[in-house]
Amino acid sequence: MGAHSSSETQAVRQSSPVRQTIVIKLGTSVLTGGTLQLDRAHMVELVRQCASLRRQGHKVIMVTSGAIAAGREHLGYPELPKTMASKQLLAAVGQSRLIQEWERLFGIYGLHVGQMLLTRADLDDRERYLNARDMIVALLDNGIIPVVNENDAVATTEIKVGDNDNLSALVGILASADKLLLLTDQPGLFTADPRNNPDAELIREVHTIDETLHKLAGGSVGGLGTGGMATKLQAADVARRAGIEVIIAAGSRPGVIDDLVKGESVGTRFLPLESPLESRKRWILAGPPPAGDIVIDDGAAIAVQQRGSSLLAKGITEVKGQFERGEVTRIFNTKGALLARGICRYSSKDMAKIAGKHSQDIYQVLGYEYGPVAVHRDDLVVI
Repeated sequence: MGAHSSSETQAVRQSSPVRQTIVIKLGTSVLTGGTLQLDRAHMVELVRQCASLRRQGHKVIMVTSGAIAAGREHLGYPELPKTMASKQLLAAVGQSRLIQEWERLFGIYGLHVGQMLLTRADLDDRERYLNARDMIVALLDNGIIPVVNENDAVATTEIKVGDNDNLSALVGILASADKLLLLTDQPGLFTADPRNNPDAELIREVHTIDETLHKLAGGSVGGLGTGGMATKLQAADVARRAGIEVIIAAGSRPGVIDDLVKGESVGTRFLPLESPLESRKRWILAGPPPAGDIVIDDGAAIAVQQRGSSLLAKGITEVKGQFERGEVTRIFNTKGALLARGICRYSSKDMAKIAGKHSQDIYQVLGYEYGPVAVHRDDLVVI
């Protein structure tokens, strides 16, 4: 278990000028303040801090709980049987109310939001995963804040992620995020349960997640949400393995989002194992076997090997084997030498059609496009 740092080493980290992609997960307890209805005054304060991040050039993604709470509030707190159908009913009513509320509040700062409702099925299926990734990137690239929630109105037990803590980690991976802020009703992870142990200390920094740490994670306190500290620990473990820094902190703390992005010593910070790019490239090298081969001309070979460029369709001379969009392929030069491995943005069928074509012609050839490159440089490892 990673011990918390001493007071001498808890110096405030300097704000980084680097623009980051930040996922902010808001639990039901944060959005309701522990009551049975949405705390709109606190929600607008959280929005103000998100708007501040946007002005600094950061990209912001919000993973929001609260649909069922919003539905229950809108319907006047009906007495319903404790069934999946009742939860889905409340989610169906509340999800539209919740997104309208976020849209209204972000609109105060001139910001647009885009709703994304996901289930595990969207993330387990390769094509749907890639579509979700393209969607979230498109929203961010166009200055729109993705507002993500689990699609509780249609999700069954089999296809549910189950909680928005783990969903936020998966969204972070989708977006290649730099930071994941898990905002909850607790200041962070403690050495013991602070509710019944006055000697419990806040763990400031975690380097290793082990069994001892898992035993410290308790259940949900307020009973309003689905995730307690245990699910936050699971989410932190998933995200940090993908190179994402994770911080658990109290969502009610004034200026908490601003302070966390500045690097101040607030909450419990989980250090990433490696950069997202290196983690991705390691997976490309050591992950699944190549599904097919691509042969490229000398100009493309120089661009890929010496300039670190993406592979464009124009440089492709031949496509071998059958592979789907998102699968790993080998890249060879015309002499048969292996140059690189990469994740293809197009299937072998599509790749054969656009080989030798200019990027601006892809849409005309296929009738659709997944971007101007065949293999992006972030998805490409030179051998």
